[in-house]
Amino acid sequence: MSSLVRIVEGSTPLVLDSPHSGVNYPADFGHACELQVLRQAEDTHVEKLYDFAPDVGAAWIEALFPRSYIDVNRNTTEVDVTLLDGPWPDPVETDAAALAKVRLGKGLVWRMTDDGHPIYDRPLPVHELRSRIERCWQPYHDAVRAAIAAAHARHGYSIHLNCHSMPAVASAYSTDFPGLVHADFVIGDRDGTSAAPALSARICEFLASLGYSVSYNHPYKGVELVRRYGDPRRQRHGVQVEINRKLYMDERTLEPHAGFEPLRRHLRSLVEMLLRTDPRQFA
Repeated sequence: MSSLVRIVEGSTPLVLDSPHSGVNYPADFGHACELQVLRQAEDTHVEKLYDFAPDVGAAWIEALFPRSYIDVNRNTTEVDVTLLDGPWPDPVETDAAALAKVRLGKGLVWRMTDDGHPIYDRPLPVHELRSRIERCWQPYHDAVRAAIAAAHARHGYSIHLNCHSMPAVASAYSTDFPGLVHADFVIGDRDGTSAAPALSARICEFLASLGYSVSYNHPYKGVELVRRYGDPRRQRHGVQVEINRKLYMDERTLEPHAGFEPLRRHLRSLVEMLLRTDPRQFA
């Protein structure tokens, strides 16, 4: 196990992972922008919101490194070659949707923050990117893959919640919808290809019953982790869950506020509901 990935094994069909909440900034990062600016890229406190997961038997995987160092929710093909000091010898993405993220500076390794601050003032050596893939990306994906396989083997199905947070208002370089005021939750299943739509609908309805506004597959459909490991035809369901940060924290100071504990209780109730849900009923 990598020292940069936290893994807690589960006993239920549920697997939860937090790929973007890491705060351990490696010494070889070499970023040029101020740390406080860079920290705006974190899915701040997501790991604390779901810290009950092991108590209810859900597997838990958490990236301890920051997403701006390497984003494990991107494919290794999503390389911004303009960042590198030499040719990238491996395949490079050709899919239009993935390339849109690369153009925004949000590829496998970020070029800029959501507000457009350049992260580097140097070319990134090819060997550094290879090292980040080997030390961070690969162990993280190995852990998620293994946890889902184990859950599926135990129960005949698995439900994977890919856990994220989002700003209250989309920043200039964060999505294709700058300035969009986000709902409280965005539930994504890649238009029903990573999870049974009826399962996603149940999640949306449950959150709405708690008083939250919920958007489905807009503006976030789910990215690499649910794309790669979600396969509803084989009863492997992957759902991306985006939480509006205004619900639980001050986006400027990054400090939790009074909404944190009520939200955490509601997330636990969501997970407990999913523990009672067998998605094979939707087949």
